[in-house]
Amino acid sequence: MTRPRLSFWQIWNMCFGFFGIQIGFGLQNANTSRIFQTLGAKVDDLAILWIAAPATGLLVQPIIGYLSDRTWGPLGRRRPYFLWGALATTAALLVMPNAPDLWVAACALWVMDASINVTMEPFRAFVGDNLPDAQRTTGYAMQSFFIGLGAVLASALPWILSHGFAISNVAPAGGVPPSVHLAFYVGGAGLLLSVLWTVFTTREYSPEQLEAFEAADRARKGSADPATDGGPDRTVRAYVQGGAVWTVAGLALTAVIAGLRLEKELYVLAALIAGFGLAQLAAAALKRGGGAGEGLAGGFAEVIEDLFRMPATMKQLAVVQFFSWFGLFAMWIYTTAAVTAHHYHAIDTASQAYNDGADWVGVLFAAYNGVAAVAALMIPRIARATSRRLSHVICLCLGSLGLVSIPLIRDPALLWIPMIGVGFAWSAILSVPYSILSGALPARKMGVYMGIFNFFIVIPQLLAATVLGLLLKTFFGGAAIWALGLGGASMFVAALCVFAVSDPGEPKALCKT
Repeated sequence: MTRPRLSFWQIWNMCFGFFGIQIGFGLQNANTSRIFQTLGAKVDDLAILWIAAPATGLLVQPIIGYLSDRTWGPLGRRRPYFLWGALATTAALLVMPNAPDLWVAACALWVMDASINVTMEPFRAFVGDNLPDAQRTTGYAMQSFFIGLGAVLASALPWILSHGFAISNVAPAGGVPPSVHLAFYVGGAGLLLSVLWTVFTTREYSPEQLEAFEAADRARKGSADPATDGGPDRTVRAYVQGGAVWTVAGLALTAVIAGLRLEKELYVLAALIAGFGLAQLAAAALKRGGGAGEGLAGGFAEVIEDLFRMPATMKQLAVVQFFSWFGLFAMWIYTTAAVTAHHYHAIDTASQAYNDGADWVGVLFAAYNGVAAVAALMIPRIARATSRRLSHVICLCLGSLGLVSIPLIRDPALLWIPMIGVGFAWSAILSVPYSILSGALPARKMGVYMGIFNFFIVIPQLLAATVLGLLLKTFFGGAAIWALGLGGASMFVAALCVFAVSDPGEPKALCKT
């Protein structure tokens, strides 16, 4: 008994909601720094203001994954989260461009990212639930295709509205241009409609069916339950010892930062370290008490337990994800500030030159997302001709070359060239690790492990938000353009780390057994 293969249009409907999710995500990525700078944020403060996004994902995705694993109702297992997350994200998109102050914009970003995460995490597990191993690369590539299309529309919307419909892209000092306002309104409507399409045109397998599929897969492959790959449960003593070490380390770093009057962003790193320690101490208390049931406390305990019991493949992919997303976050935070200052020689957010540069960044983001949509159709072919791992290495190297070349290009009209490499990397990052990972996870824990996997997207973003501003100020005279070079170097390290990843679900390997 195996999961039946789905038709092209079934996979299309299953993934179409990601088109809308990425409209919201793309508007956020391309315009948040612009809105922050318009409301008075300095370049040095951009990274810390962006911290809302990864911090929210760190908290939301694992719990949503845990809850969606245990949900079953009229809309199924994952689709209720698609619906409610989409409604909340649409509301946040309407608020963001109307923020009267910087702190309101930062709060709106927090709400928007939480809502996007509620919708996005179950979508990852949705593909793993519904598709057999042989179709998962295609399924995640289809998600990448829609992510690319959605982001093209979202990134280019302000430019399209200002150049195609003569809507002003300039506003008085401290105000957001009308073109950005309207882009967020159009994007909110597009997000909601596309997610509703997936909710009402797809079906889900019941928990009993998924368990039967997984048992048959294990029997065919001659493998054990993937949930046991990480070894036995962690003991209370190990939790206490580890929690104490991490908590003390975080507190010690806090004292050093305060004593030496280091950059305030470093407090985020100290809080992350101490927070991991406190989480282990809380898990020890719950374990000593005999568990915490099925509520949020039980979900927290299970997330921490599973974090230490990740399958080997997941641990290897975690390293790849860390360096990949550090590079991406550097690009998202600093491209607007980098291009407007380095290529347009403008730092006044009310000037025509700055807003022309910011609009061009939107077009560049649209370009790499458009390339990602095309690359999504090519990556499964590359993977079949080589392997999933080698296809990922190739794409990450192209992304690295793209980012490191941006500071070397003087003519902004030529910046679309590096976006080709970035597009291939972005498409691969959104698809290949998930296709590898889903074959190494038990179906009953697909949601919670996909949520835990998000840690290794979020942690590098938190680190980037913590240290990038300090690195630029200390070593590069505050020039935002060099953050892109650092991002490219990080992406190259990610490519090297792919060679250490094992892929037990590789379709070509399975065909040989």
